[in-house]
Amino acid sequence: MFNSGKTSGKSRQGGDANATLLGEGTHWQGEINTGSNELRIEGCLEGTILSQGLVVVAPSGVVKGTILAKHLKVTGRVEGVFKIEERLEIQGTGWVEGEVELGTLVVDEGGTLQGTCTRRMPAKAKEAVPLVPRKEEPLPERPSIPVSGTHGSAHDPYPRGFDRNRY
Repeated sequence: MFNSGKTSGKSRQGGDANATLLGEGTHWQGEINTGSNELRIEGCLEGTILSQGLVVVAPSGVVKGTILAKHLKVTGRVEGVFKIEERLEIQGTGWVEGEVELGTLVVDEGGTLQGTCTRRMPAKAKEAVPLVPRKEEPLPERPSIPVSGTHGSAHDPYPRGFDRNRY
């Protein structure tokens, strides 16, 4: 009838029962490794975050450093280098500045991403795309452009001095 203070997988605030909280007003310097547990940052962190789960930077949260995570949700401010395996979400009050490598990017209206962003391609989509046609593919015909003046005649679409046999 009564729960006796126990939760069934979720805390009273609706978050993960195994979540780690760096509370507002707290300043951390160094490295945090959370495994697959959720990390919520409401204070300030300078250093490295290693996570195989979700990292949430709350509106009052600030991170300066490196984040290697599966999923990053930003409503505060992060600066540095970020390698996000799956998804980066920048919500309306979020600010991300630096070098980002990610799987998927979601930016809400008002969210900011400043810096470089590189999308990781899934392993099956990494097949090289040729930049030039293959030999068996015909080249498109060059349109005939009428030329006037001293650079050619109206009958010759190529400018004077152009070697047609070279190309």
